[in-house]
Amino acid sequence: MRTPRSLERFYETTEQIVTTDTDSPPRVLFSGEDLLVEDLPVGTKIVFPKPPIEGLPNVKAAIRQAINRPEESPPLHALLRPGMKVTIALDDISLPLPPMRTPDVRQQVLEVILPLLADSGVDDVHLVIAVCLHRHMTQGEMKRMVGAEIFDAFYPDRYYNHDAEDPDGLVVLGETRHGEQVVVNRRAAESDLVIYVNVNFVPMDGGHKSVGTGLTNYAGVKAHHTPEHIAKSDSYMDPERSEMHRSIDRIGKVVDEHLNVFHIETTVNNRMFDGPLDFLMKREEAYGEVDRLKLAAMKATLARLPAAAKRKMFHAVPAAYDVIAVAAGKTEPTHAKILKASWAQYAVDVDFQADVLVFGVPFISPYNVNSILNPLLVQVMACGYFFNFYRGKPLLKKGGTLILTHPCSDVFDPVHHPSYIEFFHRILPETRDSKVLEAKYEREFAENPTYVHLYRTGHAYHGAHPFFMWYWGENGRQHMGRIIAVGADNAHVPRILGWDTAETLAEAIDMARSTHGRGAEIAMMHHPPIVMTQNLG
Repeated sequence: MRTPRSLERFYETTEQIVTTDTDSPPRVLFSGEDLLVEDLPVGTKIVFPKPPIEGLPNVKAAIRQAINRPEESPPLHALLRPGMKVTIALDDISLPLPPMRTPDVRQQVLEVILPLLADSGVDDVHLVIAVCLHRHMTQGEMKRMVGAEIFDAFYPDRYYNHDAEDPDGLVVLGETRHGEQVVVNRRAAESDLVIYVNVNFVPMDGGHKSVGTGLTNYAGVKAHHTPEHIAKSDSYMDPERSEMHRSIDRIGKVVDEHLNVFHIETTVNNRMFDGPLDFLMKREEAYGEVDRLKLAAMKATLARLPAAAKRKMFHAVPAAYDVIAVAAGKTEPTHAKILKASWAQYAVDVDFQADVLVFGVPFISPYNVNSILNPLLVQVMACGYFFNFYRGKPLLKKGGTLILTHPCSDVFDPVHHPSYIEFFHRILPETRDSKVLEAKYEREFAENPTYVHLYRTGHAYHGAHPFFMWYWGENGRQHMGRIIAVGADNAHVPRILGWDTAETLAEAIDMARSTHGRGAEIAMMHHPPIVMTQNLG
């Protein structure tokens, strides 16, 4: 007997996958700093994020419990003694996205452990931001992350950015059995105890990646950020199937042999929007009149603003994330506990693969906080992050077509991304072959004295960073048969990236059907907030 329509709809609203029919509402997609409202073909499967997991009722209490009952380690207080040297390493503001409301969870952890250190007679304490090859955080960003009181007490002599190009500030610990060089921050290496304060935004973060990648140099990152490692990583979000993570874990084990590291890992839910933007957390089927008015008002506002003003507006709105888990102790068991909580928030079970995958690329990535999502970073989001938001089988079939919405503007931030400009306009037009790029140009950029100077003294990403960002999309590019950018405001950026273009989503879908047939299975990943698929069949 056929399921009654009302009951069928009830079941659809309690599941994360909705199949579009003739009376389904149009879908809201990000296109950079704009919002699109688009109808999807009948039969399209829409994969929605899970509802936010309820946050911890008392975050500081959870932190105290974690450090007092850690994983395979004595309690933190038992590791402390008067006169010891302690380095507290912190994840930078590439996570979470957008930056969370204050107090940031890193501040909350520090407010618990710093008094404990003081009460234990530990006065030699430095706070080091584990930026690695990311840009150095600004003074204002550093203050916001830890709060005014901690900032005033430690900045600048005891609260600073890690410098991956400081020859006197790095120590070589040795090599892994695979010949990977293990290099770490000298202050951390010479400390009696390293406490790493982490924010796991997605399952790729944390674990051995924290110290081994966050506090290393170009050579340390180069060990696993290669086209070969990336191509062999079957989703960065599933560390057990990631060649990159296998290398990171080997390096991390050497780190743990030489350093006494106590990890404090946290993870958040996906409550990315609230207030005037809370409609973005809902399915369109659940929109009420107020939600439709909010959407119309937002679209009208965005239509009147220049791009720079739209960027400023979106970056100024912090996310309403709640902390959902805290764990502490040894690297691997601590990380395993947090990974479980992270996947519980993000993983949506699916039993299909699509011929055509649609998603909107928003205004932000881990590499453009308070900056511009330049063309190379659009590629990173499309082929690197969003494609890899899966566990098991990818949502898109091998050889399938990816359709993304983004203007692909030829705009770069010369302060944050100077080496990106040269990479995109001089190098990428010559070749998109990652192995050729690596062999011919990567070291030139990594050792370019201008880029080294801008990294060390300003707020620029390292000269090698655009290469790693191109490699980051390698497994996605190898998997996809075709990429179509909808709404590009120019022709040359998609051409340099090797993408096709369409003016509208409907046109892009027709182009994809010309390859895969009228019966092609179409899916849309409805994010942000973040959604990941899990297909273990």
